[in-house]
Amino acid sequence: MTTFQHRRLSIRTTVMVALAAMLAALAAPVAAQSTQRIKEVAAVQGVRSNQLLGYGLVVGLDGTGDQTAQAPFTTQGLNSMLQQMGITVPPGTAMQLKNIAAVLVTAQMPAFAQPGQQIDVSIASIGNAKSLRGGTLVATPLKGADGQVYAVAQGNMIVGGAGASAGGAKVTINHLSGGRIPQGATIERSVPTPLNVGDSIQLDLNSADYSTARAVANAINKAKGDGTAAALDGRVVRVKAPQGSDRVAFMADIENLPLALEKPAARVVLNPRTGSIVMNQAVTLAPCAVAHGSLSVTINTTPVISQPNALSGGTTAQAEKTDISIQQQGGALITLPASAQLADVVKALNSLGATPQDLLAILQAMKSAGSLQAELEVI
Repeated sequence: MTTFQHRRLSIRTTVMVALAAMLAALAAPVAAQSTQRIKEVAAVQGVRSNQLLGYGLVVGLDGTGDQTAQAPFTTQGLNSMLQQMGITVPPGTAMQLKNIAAVLVTAQMPAFAQPGQQIDVSIASIGNAKSLRGGTLVATPLKGADGQVYAVAQGNMIVGGAGASAGGAKVTINHLSGGRIPQGATIERSVPTPLNVGDSIQLDLNSADYSTARAVANAINKAKGDGTAAALDGRVVRVKAPQGSDRVAFMADIENLPLALEKPAARVVLNPRTGSIVMNQAVTLAPCAVAHGSLSVTINTTPVISQPNALSGGTTAQAEKTDISIQQQGGALITLPASAQLADVVKALNSLGATPQDLLAILQAMKSAGSLQAELEVI
C-alpha cells in the first residue's frame, strides 16, 4: 500500500469518527438543567442600591418654563433659594417666571458608593413647563428615606426631544418634560453595608425555590468545604465567611461558582392592559378542545335636526338617532393535542386564530379546565 493510500485511509477514518460523534451528540437526550452562576440567582442581604430624591429648579429655559400663576410652588422655591443667597424679594412682588421650572430629581446610589464619587440623575418636571430643553439644574440636595442628604446634583440637562409650535399647530418629538444629567450628582455621605458584620453572610435568592437554594449551598460546600453554607429555606442561604479583607476574596470566589439548576416552574405571564402573553420553556399542554367566538357591538349615532312648524312658537333643536347592532361570530371546536415543547404549545395556540386579547381569556379557561399545565400570573 502506497503512502498516498495510507493518507487517504487516515482521512476517511477521521471523517467517520467525527460523524459518529456528531450523531451520538444529536441522539443524546437534551439535559433539563441550565448552568448559571451564583451571582445571577442570589444577592448578599443588605448590599443594595438606595433611592435618592430631591426638589430643585431648572433655570435658563427659553420661555418654556412654568406659568407661576398655576404653579405657585415654583415662585416659593425661587424665593427660598434667593434668601439663602442673601437676596430678599419684597412681599407682594408679582413674578412672571418663564425661564424657570420646578422639577423632581431622582437618583440611584449604588452599594459601596463613597464621598466624591459621581452618579447619574434623572429630572422630571412637576409643573406646567412646556420644555426643559437647554435648562440647567441648580444645586439640589438629594435625600434618602431617612431624610439625610447623601448627594448634591447640579449641571446641564440632556433632553432627548424637540418641539415646535406656530399658529395653533404643535409638533413634539419624544418627551420634553424630562431629562438626565450623566454623572450629575456627587456623593457626600456613604451608606454602611453589613458585608463585614458578623461571622457569616446571608444570600437571598432572587426567587424562592428550594432546589435552587440547595444547589447554591452544595456548590459553596463543594468549593469551600462541608458546613460552609446551609439553605435555611427556599430563599435564604447562610454562608460562613472569613473576616476582614479575606471576605472580599471569598465573595469573589463563590459568586462565580457555576450552578446546575433544574427546569424552572412552568409560568405564563399575562398583561391585560397591553395584551402581552409570555410563557417560559416549561409550559406544556394536555389534550383539550377549544371553541372561541367573538362578540362585536356597533353603535352609530346620526345627528337629527328637529324643525318646528310655522307659527308654532317652538325652537329648532338638535337630536341624535342611535342605531345599535350586535353581531356574534361562531367559533369551530378545535382539538389541541398534548404538547410537551414550547414550540408545540405556540403552534397549537396559533391554530386557534385568536387575537392576543382573546388568548388571555382562552388561557385562563384552559387553566381552569386543567389543560394548561402552568401557573398563570397577571401583571
